[in-house]
Amino acid sequence: MTVPGSDKVFSGSVARLYESLLVPLIFEPYAADLAQRVAERPVRRVLEVAAGTGVVTRQLAARLPAAVEIVATDLNPPMLAMAAEIGTSRPVDWRAADAQHLPFDDGSFDAVVCQFGVMFFPDKARAFAEARRVLRGGGAFVFSVWDRIETSEFAHVVTQSLEALFPDDPPRFLARTPHGYHDVERVARDLALGGFTTRPRIETIAARSRAASARQPALAYCQGTPLRNEIEARDATRLAEATDHAERAVVAQFGPGAVDSGILAHVLSVER
Repeated sequence: MTVPGSDKVFSGSVARLYESLLVPLIFEPYAADLAQRVAERPVRRVLEVAAGTGVVTRQLAARLPAAVEIVATDLNPPMLAMAAEIGTSRPVDWRAADAQHLPFDDGSFDAVVCQFGVMFFPDKARAFAEARRVLRGGGAFVFSVWDRIETSEFAHVVTQSLEALFPDDPPRFLARTPHGYHDVERVARDLALGGFTTRPRIETIAARSRAASARQPALAYCQGTPLRNEIEARDATRLAEATDHAERAVVAQFGPGAVDSGILAHVLSVER
């Protein structure tokens, strides 16, 4: 899968909308789960890659002993700046870094963590090799990927609505990138290409995505993700129209008022 450059751009107001809308909509339950998995391991130094606006980082800071050092990285300075602005319950070392070229010594971490970020890496095997390189022997790489888009119902409805609005060239960011790496056998093969010699442990976890109104998922996806870049590339004047159209589609599927849908993700763990 080739990831277009625009799929990795979280700029302008995207970072703030991502944090205020998308984090509570889909990321928070999985963040708590991922941090707990790391907390159950004997760790002294933990690296998070593709930390985004810090939803997992905050959970790690709350759950890990105070003596454990946490280093949180992301490729996008606006996302990292938002994470640092929100802050954590104790100090975290925030650094801009590319997961494919980590600026850390070999064997310098007991765990590498990544929530819903590996799908954005252009060369996944290389990024996995970097995660393995910076892990100490016996250390673990723990990360999550979304299942196919049909199992994340809000994302699927929004994507379908935009297909109707832009029939000649529908924006497919959500299906292509966040939900485009759902085949766990493919993920396992890429881990092997990255040098991991044991098969990852894989657990599929269902959760619920809830919002006070249909406006929240429409705004979260259309304006709080790089889907916005795709919409504006087609017609910069139609972002509000696309968001309204997505909102109406969510209402049609889930009703007026508070909305509730299913989400499904895979959590993988592999030791060095």
